[in-house]
Amino acid sequence: MIALFGLVAFLFAFASKRNGSREVSKPNVKFIGENNLFITNETVSKLLIQNYGGIKKVPKETLVLNELENALKSNPMIKSAEVYVAVNGTLNAEIEQKTPIARVSTNASYYIDDEGSFMPLSSNYSARVPLVTGYVEKNNLSNVYKMARKIRSDEFLKMHVIEIHQDLNKQLFLRLRQCDFLVQLGSVDFLDKKINNLKAFYKKNLKDKKLNSYSKVNLQFENQVICTKI
Repeated sequence: MIALFGLVAFLFAFASKRNGSREVSKPNVKFIGENNLFITNETVSKLLIQNYGGIKKVPKETLVLNELENALKSNPMIKSAEVYVAVNGTLNAEIEQKTPIARVSTNASYYIDDEGSFMPLSSNYSARVPLVTGYVEKNNLSNVYKMARKIRSDEFLKMHVIEIHQDLNKQLFLRLRQCDFLVQLGSVDFLDKKINNLKAFYKKNLKDKKLNSYSKVNLQFENQVICTKI
């Protein structure tokens, strides 16, 4: 029994040492979640290599995986990252990209992601999301984010809203696809009620073929829809 135990311990130590000294191969990058490639495999591999002075031919035991994960997460396109090394020495990186829900188009251009954070534009892919115009501060996206999140979760709004406009007083306005009128929301208070009023107005006037008879639809008062005719 002692001899058997010694043999097992020796084999385990030998295998661990050999596995630890195994050289890491070229990174294998896998994207999870949505398939919109705002960041490419090449970019992720480059981030890994830059932050470890070259990944290939590096012994497994010298890799600090947390450092590699943090290097990837520092990229503003990446939401989460998991890095691990397979038994055969393959370095694997599982990447989840951020999901944009609106695109700011003012003096600066960037996305707002689904957590309300800044996300830069990508030269690889352009998301089809509502534009945000007017007076928008990168460090104060709360109102616009709430509206964009509502649009993303509502099929009617997702189909029809093409622009969110915010004025100096943080009042919100919407532009709808194939409609000439401006929707005045005001604040984001009672947002669900306001959107229900908009849907009721749209449905009725679409049926009556009067959607193009108005220049403005004011929803900022909770229980009223005030329309301005052309």
